[in-house]
Amino acid sequence: MLTKKFIWVAVAALASGSAFAQVGTTVKEGAKATGEKVQQIGDEAKASVESQPNKTIDKTKAQTHKAKAHAHAHAAKDAAKEVPK
Repeated sequence: MLTKKFIWVAVAALASGSAFAQVGTTVKEGAKATGEKVQQIGDEAKASVESQPNKTIDKTKAQTHKAKAHAHAHAAKDAAKEVPK
């Protein structure tokens, strides 16, 4: 009887632990996406007031940050789907 209770407690702890890990991944990837988006906006603003060639460099940086933000947002969305309900 004690063994069955222990097994159920262990299973419950394992299930909740993996759920918290997925939530942590979702939050972490969401924060990375937000950070990249902020950098993208900053680079775009900087490029709008600069002359060539710095303007081109900052536009390229903004595009890179946009791509990274998209990748992090996609990873966060995938992690959120894996969270057991």
